[in-house]
Amino acid sequence: MHWLLLLLALVALAVAFKTTSLAMLVICLLVALGLSLAWVMKLLALRVDSQSRDTSMILDPMELRRLREQAEARRAATGNPPGTPPAT
Repeated sequence: MHWLLLLLALVALAVAFKTTSLAMLVICLLVALGLSLAWVMKLLALRVDSQSRDTSMILDPMELRRLREQAEARRAATGNPPGTPPAT
């Protein structure tokens, strides 16, 4: 989809170069500028989206509490108090 924006911007720029009307030139240049900016923003949005974490991997508070309770139970079973690190 983002490549379509770039293609349309290039078409608008080509029309701006070929036209003899000043009004059409201004309109085509503004359209080309707008489509180019939209293309860059879409490209940046895709890059940010590819670098972000998967939201389905985020733990909810109930799951986090359950994991903490399991860890505390394991520590209590080995004899370590909750404040001390486990012996390796």
